[in-house]
Amino acid sequence: MTEESSGTSPTPKRDSHGRALLGGVPLSELVRSGTLRTPSYVYDLDAIAAEARELHQGFGSEAHLVAFAVKANSAGPVVRTLAAEGCGADVVSGAELDVAIACGVAPSSIVYNGVAKRDDEIDKALGVGILAIQIESVEEIGRVAARARALGLDRRAQISLRINPAVDFDALETHANIATGHDEAKFGIAQEDLPRALEIIRGAPEVRLVGLGHHIGSQIPTVQAYRTAARTLFSLAAAFAGNGSLRDKLLFLDTGGGFGIDYGAGRPPRPREFVQAALEERKLCELADIPLLVEPGRSLVGSHGMLISRVVQAKSSSVRGTTRRWLMIDAGMNDLIRPALYQARHRVVPLDTNGASADFTATLWRVVGPVCESSDDFGVHALPDTAPTYVALLDAGAYGFTMSNQYNGRALPDEVFLRGGQVVAVSRAKSQDDWVADRIAIGR
Repeated sequence: MTEESSGTSPTPKRDSHGRALLGGVPLSELVRSGTLRTPSYVYDLDAIAAEARELHQGFGSEAHLVAFAVKANSAGPVVRTLAAEGCGADVVSGAELDVAIACGVAPSSIVYNGVAKRDDEIDKALGVGILAIQIESVEEIGRVAARARALGLDRRAQISLRINPAVDFDALETHANIATGHDEAKFGIAQEDLPRALEIIRGAPEVRLVGLGHHIGSQIPTVQAYRTAARTLFSLAAAFAGNGSLRDKLLFLDTGGGFGIDYGAGRPPRPREFVQAALEERKLCELADIPLLVEPGRSLVGSHGMLISRVVQAKSSSVRGTTRRWLMIDAGMNDLIRPALYQARHRVVPLDTNGASADFTATLWRVVGPVCESSDDFGVHALPDTAPTYVALLDAGAYGFTMSNQYNGRALPDEVFLRGGQVVAVSRAKSQDDWVADRIAIGR
C-alpha cells in the first residue's frame, strides 16, 4: 500500500494570468524577483495558524493540549506561529526540544517521544521541566529514574507510558514505514508488559506517572482505527485507575496524531473528526475529567507548503513505437525524499499556465530529479505538451525540508515564509561550494 491512499483537493488557486498563488502571493513573481530561488520550499503561515485554530475548536470546552510534532516542520516561523496559537510541542530529540523552547513553547506543554533517547537528552528534558518524557519501553523507566537521581532533582521526573495498542496492521491503511501501533513496531510498551512497568514505577520514587498514550501511525485515512486504539487506551487507563495501580492522578491521556491530509486522491477526515471520536470514547470510559492531548504534525502544515522547482530539460524517447517523456527538474529526492521512501505521491503542476483557459494538462510526463538514483522519481503527471519553465510540487509542508539531505553534494533547498500576502522570512541554504569545502577540509 502506498502512503497516500486517501485525501481530492483542488489544484492551487491561480490569478487571472494563470499564476499559481500561495497565501495570495503569485509565486512566479517571487521567482522573477529573485526572492524565490530553486529549489525552494514556500509556506503559508496564515493557513497553518488557521489549521491550529480549527483543531482547537474541535475540542469545544474540553481541556486539551495540541502538541505539534516538530519533526514535521522545525522551521522557526512555523513553530512560532503554532506556539502563538496555543500549541505545545511533541519532540523526538534534544535539538527539537531546543527549537521548541527557543520558539516560545512552554516546557510544561512539551512531550518527548522516541525509543532511544540519549542520557544527555534525558538530562536536558528533566532540567527544563517538560510535561512528560514518553516512555517507550519498560527498560527506559529505570534509565530516566537513574538520570533524575544523578541530577539531584528536587522534584520527581514526570513520565508518560506510550502503550502499543496492537492495532491490526491492515486496519491502519497506511504505508508500512509509518505504521507504529502494531505488534511488530519498535514503538511503545506491549499491553502485557504494563503490569511490570507499573511495578517498576512504584519502586522508583524519582519518577511520577502523569500520562498514558499511544500513537498508531501517520497519514491515517479513516477515523475507525484511531477510535479503536483510543478505546484500548482509555479502557486500560480506567482499569488501572480503578484498581489503584496509578500512584498519582493522570494529567493527560494522549491519543497521538497521524491525521491524514489530502494529497489529491480524495478528502480524508478533518483532524477535528479524529478528536471528536477520541472524546466520545473517553466519555464512555468515564475519564472525561482527564485532559486529552494530541500530537498532530502533517495535518497542521502539510497542505500549506510547496516545493518550487525549475525544469532543467525535457527528454523524449521512442521505445517500441511508444513515445515516453521525462521532465527533468532541479529538485530531487535529496530535497523531497518521501516519494522514494514511502512511494508517496505529490501532485506536480506548472507554476504558470500563461493564462490558458483550455485543458493545460494534455500530456503525460514522468517527472524526475537530478540525483543519480532510479528512485529519484516523482511519478507520472499530466502537464502541458510544451514543458513548463517551473513546476510546483504540492502538499510539501510536512516532512519535506526536515528530511532533506545533501546526497550527491547537492545544496539543501531554501525556505520562504509568507504571511499577510507578503514574504516575512527567507532561509538561504549553504552553497554547493560550502559542501565541497567541508568535505575536502577533513583531515587537513
